[in-house]
Amino acid sequence: MHHIALTFVLFTSPFFAQTVLQQQVRTIAADAHGKVSVACSLPNSALNCGLDPHAHPPMQSVFKFPLAITAFHVIEEGKLSLDQQVRFLPSDRILPHTHSPLQDKYPQGNVDIPLHELLQLSISESDNVATDIVLRLVGGPSVVTSYINSIGVTGFHLEDGEAGLARDLSAQYRNWFEPAAAVQLLRRISDNSPLTPEHTQILFDWMKNTSSGSGRIKGDLPAGTIVIHKTGSSGTRNGVTFATNDIGLITLPDGRRLAIAVFVTDSSADDDTRDAVIARIAKAAYDQAIEPTHKTQP
Repeated sequence: MHHIALTFVLFTSPFFAQTVLQQQVRTIAADAHGKVSVACSLPNSALNCGLDPHAHPPMQSVFKFPLAITAFHVIEEGKLSLDQQVRFLPSDRILPHTHSPLQDKYPQGNVDIPLHELLQLSISESDNVATDIVLRLVGGPSVVTSYINSIGVTGFHLEDGEAGLARDLSAQYRNWFEPAAAVQLLRRISDNSPLTPEHTQILFDWMKNTSSGSGRIKGDLPAGTIVIHKTGSSGTRNGVTFATNDIGLITLPDGRRLAIAVFVTDSSADDDTRDAVIARIAKAAYDQAIEPTHKTQP
């Protein structure tokens, strides 16, 4: 009788659910044939999908999310304005080529672009040149790292912009984001944003409408699920892809937001498999999050 009662407690407690989810995550991650680090968080819940959550994976374009937060902060300090014109200098170009609709449109530079357009290009289109112009404007990588630390998020480190990443393959490993810290930042912006409600909403709208990563966090979720996210992707050399990442907020049917960060590092799997690993991990966390044991406690 005591044995049956104990078994019932184990199988219905949140701690057992945690263990099951973490086992699922570990099993899915094995398909990446690389290093996978994961964290997630749901308010008033013991949900835990942690897999090496304090690793230091290269974040690639995921850094554009904390950069945008920093830029909005500087705007709110009155040092910049969303409507101000910013010169796209010839020296801002990343040559011979990079992902940049801005540079594609103005290959010689020497044009003025509104700051809000640069920010939107950086977040929604992951435009590398627009990103580096914003980074230059706010004062460089150390300013971003300092501000993110100042709002209570440790485990984020930015040293190089996109030009630096393009020049030096090893630079990407100097730009890291612990999954636990990425989730902490997502939670901070979602639950208690240091930015004004207007700026927070603008940023979230851009992240909802991003053109990249439809097969990652969003890939296996129910149609119509709102996902506010930012991807990061590297190149591939000798069959190894250095970074395939996605961090985001998944809106659950009851309106709560599940924060999740998945970083796939130094993977020998193909593009579709890496994306699918992220999608399957996100779906496993989503499925667990909507279980009755993870409903908001009164």
